Amino acid sequence: MRKVETDLIHEGEQYNDTRAVTPPIYQTATYLAAETMEEQLSDATGTKSPYFYHRHGNPTNSQLGELLAKLEKSEDALLLATGMAAISTAVLATVVAGDHVIVQKAHYAAAQVFFREFLPAYGIEVTHVDQTNIAEFEQAIQKNTKLIYLETPSNPNLEITDLEAVTQLARKNQIFTLVDNTFASPINQTPIDFGIDAVVHSATKYLGGHSDLTAGAICGSKEFIHKAWRRSLLLGASLSPMDSWLLLRGLKTLSLRIKQINENALELATWLGGKKSVQKVTYVGLPSHPQHALASKQMRGFTGMLSIELAGEDEQKAYANAQRLLEKLEIFANAVSLGGVESLITHPASLWNSTQQPGTQSKPAFPLGLLRISVGIEHIDDLKADLQQALESIQ
Repeated sequence: MRKVETDLIHEGEQYNDTRAVTPPIYQTATYLAAETMEEQLSDATGTKSPYFYHRHGNPTNSQLGELLAKLEKSEDALLLATGMAAISTAVLATVVAGDHVIVQKAHYAAAQVFFREFLPAYGIEVTHVDQTNIAEFEQAIQKNTKLIYLETPSNPNLEITDLEAVTQLARKNQIFTLVDNTFASPINQTPIDFGIDAVVHSATKYLGGHSDLTAGAICGSKEFIHKAWRRSLLLGASLSPMDSWLLLRGLKTLSLRIKQINENALELATWLGGKKSVQKVTYVGLPSHPQHALASKQMRGFTGMLSIELAGEDEQKAYANAQRLLEKLEIFANAVSLGGVESLITHPASLWNSTQQPGTQSKPAFPLGLLRISVGIEHIDDLKADLQQALESIQ
């Protein structure tokens, strides 16, 4: 068995039918000028055919699928244009009108809107539960429950879902399980190890790693990927040839990047815990995290995602401090997204409070002094120095 670092470089090379060390970019919409009708029929009806028409697949996507399936320990994988394309396609390959879905209360903001507004509009019932409370999952199960959808660690509050416990419940009740593994990456966590049926990713984040593409991935059994692929043909969210090539390039350094990011994030979180102007640090790699033991059980590394809550005598002062800190930072960019080589910081209340359930705006989902940090691969001394000078401006 080859090690992951080697697989990241060489897995799926059979789809590069040139002699080039780096696969070419197949910048074409239609791939096959068929010599016979039988040849065209074979390619037109084959799942993820790499040599027919771009919406069906392309050679680079086939190589990516082979690699991601290996990383997530699944039988197959499907590449799509965005993380939300992966989430919506995977869900719509699982449920239909009249079905019931159980989801967490904490999810990526667009996924929250998808479950709260889109699915109910098409006759699919959704129940939201506390991901830290397995009893709520059990109590939410109905006769028509077909899917439990999870995200762990969750965005942006960094809570952990007990994958093994949820899987036991799901199998007992013949419910399909789907996990968003974006925050962890397959280097830090492989949900299929705990019995999860399928995994989705926003490959825009850690998998791509350079903030220069958008992509999504679904990993699961051959049967499920075939169902998802058939849905994708109609939904039409094909991954572009250029983004496909960029993703394959980015994945080659995934293990190296994640190791450095994990190391930086743990050291930074520990260091921030000693700062007077920081009221709270949340990082699953710290013993102070209420679910640190569970995270240690199901994760090999703790990711580059952490959050800090700035001190302030009231919410408005905490908000002012957050704004001041963001203005003073020089290395950390105040930008959305995560998982790139560069360190990013963002203000969850500004981005997510507007997406919460209508009528609850008087109860903000996130504290006004909360900042989410995506730690990159810069030198840790420089990251500390940048935060130090910014924190000094609010003391």
